[in-house]
Amino acid sequence: MKKLISSVVVGVMALAGGAFVGGAAYGATTPTLVISGGSAVFGLDPAIIVATASAPGNVSFTVAGAVLKGCEAVATTTVTPFVAKCSWLPAAAGPTILGGTLTPTDTATFTSVTAAPFTAKVGVPVQGVVSPIHLYVDTVLASGATGVLAPKFGGGCAITSQYIVGQTIVFRVYGNNSDQAGAVMDSSNTAKAYIEVAGVKDPLPLSYGNHSGVAFWVGVLKTGTAAGLYNTLGVISFKVTMIAKDETSVKVLTTKLARKLVNGAQVKDSSGHLVYVRVPSYRTVVVDPPMPGAVATWSSNFTPASQLTLYAVPTA
Repeated sequence: MKKLISSVVVGVMALAGGAFVGGAAYGATTPTLVISGGSAVFGLDPAIIVATASAPGNVSFTVAGAVLKGCEAVATTTVTPFVAKCSWLPAAAGPTILGGTLTPTDTATFTSVTAAPFTAKVGVPVQGVVSPIHLYVDTVLASGATGVLAPKFGGGCAITSQYIVGQTIVFRVYGNNSDQAGAVMDSSNTAKAYIEVAGVKDPLPLSYGNHSGVAFWVGVLKTGTAAGLYNTLGVISFKVTMIAKDETSVKVLTTKLARKLVNGAQVKDSSGHLVYVRVPSYRTVVVDPPMPGAVATWSSNFTPASQLTLYAVPTA
């Protein structure tokens, strides 16, 4: 009888308190762990990855599946929400998978848990300087739309990246050459300028001229359903190329001394002498034989939502 009673008592204790095997309790709760943050710009300051848990413990942070050095076991806060943070310096731009695993402080009550993968988008500058020539490119709607588009889309010179079949796209290109102290790229110093559009056999020539009192380069892409017109729906892939003429001289950035002025008055030191400061200056250097003209290219790497896109004519 005593043996039977002892067995019953043990069974009751197991149900009430949980049976332990290897230090862990049967029926332990799996906590939650969510990864967030990680927003960063490549090459700049570190980003902060945030892990939010439903139980306290230590979080091991991962980047692309590998444990992040220095963040192998970051303690969460001791009060809810239980948060752990890791400072992260991205090694490259683009999307990166972040993760984390929580080891609870109370292993008898909670099990470890791995967070769902979180994609952080490490920012890259939307346009870098590929050569000494820096290009700026946008597209505008040409005026004079006709047909079903005219009532709503007849106005021109509206800067946009979204077009409907039947509209004419005007590319506007501006360029400056750092080898010539930032001189404007115009027809006097440009050997060739054109746009290559995927699906279009011949490059679109860029022409330089006066446009309502402002001078810049333009190229035209006509869309429509007639033969010879561009009508491929979706993102329009294109590349702008500008080639400078060979140069017999370049302007080199240097410095020079200039008198320091405050409110137009020359500044003197305590001895009565004029104070000088260094300011930027350019000097012209002759190059012989001539230096081949720089080649600049521009291809959009904006987000898909803002890339140049062609849509079908809306239906009623």
